[in-house]
Amino acid sequence: MSTQTVTASPPKIGKPSITLALVGNPNSGKTTLFNLLTGLNQKVGNYPGVTVERKSGKCTLGEDKAAEVIDLPGTYSIYPRSTDEQVVLDVLLNKQVDDYPDVVVAVADMSNLERSMLLVTQLLDMNLPLVLVLNMADMASKRGIEVDTEKLSKLLGGIPIVCMNARNGQGLARLKKVLKQEVSANAAPFYNVLPLAPEAIAEARQCFDRSTYYEAYQLLQHTEGLRFLSPLEKDQLAAIRDHGKINPEALQIEETKARYARIQQVLEKAIKRPDTDSSSFASAKIDKWVTHKVWGYLIFFGILTLVFQAIFAWASVPMDLIDILFARVTEFLQQNLPDGRLSRLLVEGILPGIGGIIIFVPQIAILFVLIAMLEESGYMARVVFLMDKLMRKVGLNGRSVVPLISGLACAVPAIMATRGIDNWKDRLITIFVTPFMSCSARLPVYTILIALVVPEERVLWFINLQGLALMGMYLLGFVAAIVSALLMKLIIKTKKSGFLIMELPAYRWPRWGNVLLMTVEKSKTFVFEAGKIILAVSVILWVLASYGPGDRMEQAENAYIAQHSGEENLDDKLASVRLEHSYAGTIGKFMEPVIAPLGYDWKIGIALLSSFAAREVFVGTMATLYSVGSSADDENTIRSRMQAEVNPATGGPRFNLAVAFSLLVFYAFAMQCTSTLAIVKKETNSWKWPLLQLTYMTALAYVSALLVYQTLS
Repeated sequence: MSTQTVTASPPKIGKPSITLALVGNPNSGKTTLFNLLTGLNQKVGNYPGVTVERKSGKCTLGEDKAAEVIDLPGTYSIYPRSTDEQVVLDVLLNKQVDDYPDVVVAVADMSNLERSMLLVTQLLDMNLPLVLVLNMADMASKRGIEVDTEKLSKLLGGIPIVCMNARNGQGLARLKKVLKQEVSANAAPFYNVLPLAPEAIAEARQCFDRSTYYEAYQLLQHTEGLRFLSPLEKDQLAAIRDHGKINPEALQIEETKARYARIQQVLEKAIKRPDTDSSSFASAKIDKWVTHKVWGYLIFFGILTLVFQAIFAWASVPMDLIDILFARVTEFLQQNLPDGRLSRLLVEGILPGIGGIIIFVPQIAILFVLIAMLEESGYMARVVFLMDKLMRKVGLNGRSVVPLISGLACAVPAIMATRGIDNWKDRLITIFVTPFMSCSARLPVYTILIALVVPEERVLWFINLQGLALMGMYLLGFVAAIVSALLMKLIIKTKKSGFLIMELPAYRWPRWGNVLLMTVEKSKTFVFEAGKIILAVSVILWVLASYGPGDRMEQAENAYIAQHSGEENLDDKLASVRLEHSYAGTIGKFMEPVIAPLGYDWKIGIALLSSFAAREVFVGTMATLYSVGSSADDENTIRSRMQAEVNPATGGPRFNLAVAFSLLVFYAFAMQCTSTLAIVKKETNSWKWPLLQLTYMTALAYVSALLVYQTLS
């Protein structure tokens, strides 16, 4: 079977003529197909009224036809167990919703069709225009699985079936050709639900004007959970259910058993399987090592070591180039712009702040590339399975691992992901401890502080000490999350216990198009979301650092000149005096008694305060403050300015080992992200938990940083 490689590139898109919804099980390749169809023409938002991520994009089906493609959350059936799965049911049952599809594309794993067919047959019975994509055709071929698509189509009522390998684009042209044509709904049901509750189903169908009995049956099954139903409609359905003495759980079990019996009959006629499966045997041999109770953790620890070594080793050259570029631009503007407030705002405020975050894009991108590779290869699912054993000992559900791992990118979507946890105690504890996981916003803070005090030396020929220190910070956050979860387990009592049900996907080479798309999307989000905050903070900080109450700045400057006239480097020292007596200096001096035991001065205090908007603002804040307090002849890079900062009390560097590690620990534990607090409030529907979270994390950060500084100094 020949293959062709298709590169995801943005096509020229006109007005969408149809709406396509991609539906499928997790790990079926649904999102890979979405990326293949839409390329860079994607946008991410939330579904109305919920925090579930909504991914949509545009694609061309031909010269005269375009489509909007919606990637619905992965689900195993239309009986939802989580908010993500509930969204699928809401979209497919509510014909008034904007996302209601003209065509549903059901994506199934061709190498494991039994798993997907429950959902496919349910979609058939909902009278939806359906196209079945049998994805991962290459894996099915390797396992010796042959599917008679013509026979399968006939047994499923004549629906179009397309065999694909979405990872390299094989079958894409055929799929687009099918979608260009009119796809009609299947008239005959795969499984007739009417005998389950004849009177109630018939009455619901008539009252709610549904085209099939199965749609009416689903209204009765999910009356309370369907958000598009009005209270009056829910009462009406409840009355029909009560009158018919319907037991939804019992009917679901009966329906599912009958469907699987019929599905088995269909697949026996349409699929030919080999007697042995060598690929499954190979996967089992690999899993024996990577999920082992001892070797599995060591392998995971080794992979983490390589990841953090790569972040420092691979990013050093592009970071140096960005550093030099911003230094040259700053120097050029200083020499060529006319002196004035706007020029100083640009050179001393905006440019250092933005440069302080752009320099870390290479490290952020490398982190996301490596995480995407681990996810694409199937290894990350093994990590979830492996860590489940550890999670249970501290009172968490195995599903808690997914939000915790997601927290390495950002705590906000990670906390949203807790909606897949059924047990309320497990979900609450997961929400509470997820911000301890070191997100990408902490990475700029970690790397610049580590670079200041940890030598760039190697041990054992390949282990970089800076990379080792960075990995230590990530492990520190994970340990804090685990210990905090254990404490909450002892405080919050519940009889109901959680459980983990998941499938381990087959191992495969990462699809580089998916890796690239994820990296570009996440890096772009990091730059623009952080950039907006940093730009605003930089402007505010420059104003606070350039002006002071009354004439205090002028008085302090004149007094210093009178006492130190003729002193060397007088301009530099006058700049520091003016900064110290500015609004920013006044605020910092007010904070200084509280943070002085941690080894921090008022400048660091301003950075701590401003970074409550977002953690990464720390670097931009330091860049802005040191720009205002430096002369034009100084080095124009944030790293060199922080290295040159002197502690007047000791005469040594301000950022010595004790101060740097105290700051690292503070940022590892502190809740410094207003967006995270907002999403916790939304998810718990109360200010109680975010305020407790803020208090606990701030207190832990302060005490831990104090102990570190006092121990090392």
